[in-house]
Amino acid sequence: MASTLKIGLMGYGFAGATFHAPVIEHCGAPLDAPGLPYARVAAIATSQGEHARADYPQAAIVADIDALIASNEVQCIVIATPNDTHYPLAAKVLEAGKHVVVDKPVTLTAQQACALARLAREKGLVFAPFHNRRWDGDFLTLRELVESGTLGRIVHFESHFDRFRPQVRQRWREEASRGGGLLFDLGPHLIDQALALFGAPESVYASVKLHRDHASAPDYVHLLLGYPDKEVVLHASALAAIEPPRFTLHGTRGSYVKFGLDTQEDQLKAGLRPGQAGFAAGNAAGTLRAMEGEREVERVVPTRDGAYVDFYRALAGAIAGRAPFPVTPQDAVDVMTIIELANESAREGKRLPFVRLVP
Repeated sequence: MASTLKIGLMGYGFAGATFHAPVIEHCGAPLDAPGLPYARVAAIATSQGEHARADYPQAAIVADIDALIASNEVQCIVIATPNDTHYPLAAKVLEAGKHVVVDKPVTLTAQQACALARLAREKGLVFAPFHNRRWDGDFLTLRELVESGTLGRIVHFESHFDRFRPQVRQRWREEASRGGGLLFDLGPHLIDQALALFGAPESVYASVKLHRDHASAPDYVHLLLGYPDKEVVLHASALAAIEPPRFTLHGTRGSYVKFGLDTQEDQLKAGLRPGQAGFAAGNAAGTLRAMEGEREVERVVPTRDGAYVDFYRALAGAIAGRAPFPVTPQDAVDVMTIIELANESAREGKRLPFVRLVP
């Protein structure tokens, strides 16, 4: 029989209500591995109690992190609160002896991420960075393509996460003092995907700017990760009314281009849930032009369906001791190190060496 991982959710704002609760609640054991453990929402700490209770009537609605920690029902706590609260809340959870998932960015500094990684190791607990976009359908497709060798040796990778939001909204995500802005918001996804593909870079160079009127936090990020044999370009902008490619990949035997974001976020916002017909489907195909023998051949590459549920399936498996969680604490530290270097590079206008901080 599969065991059930009972999760407490700290925060029921956009992230908690959209990306965490519905995915946790619908991540049941995969059909091809029915013995694997799965998860459910056991408790939610929120000031939006009426809303949360209507959505998850089986969950206990509690006041704060202390109530989640005190609950004997809760084995793991998800931190889905404003960025500047992630570190103290996650540290409190780990100190209390419970596993923790921390939304991105896991902290505001690399040293804080390192401290959480050390604490989790000392306590024998899982510290899982919520880098869920490793389970985007287009990234899963791209990763398979890189690993297949179809494009030969990769020499250039470009990843864009652009939007058109010309008006600055009054919310914490756009406040620099609270860890807002695109470098902290979308930067972790872009950086983590690059690290998952290519490992740690040798250097970091970045332009980080405020382009919109009345902006207080960065709304433009152009980041270059330097490797001995390739250049990696990561880009996010709030002022991109015409969509650029999501992914561009060039190698010694060909190229691949893919437009459009993974469908899961929009589907979750629209109320569609994992397991329902059409969820995670509908991703635009990519285009591959590569050498087949001595000929250049262009073909459409179907994009895999995304699988955010696999994040929580992997978490349940890791806590049950079946396999290590695929996003490591070191990954979280590396992402935060690159974010710090990006800010420093933008201030100084020069390329900086990447030096790994090991917990």
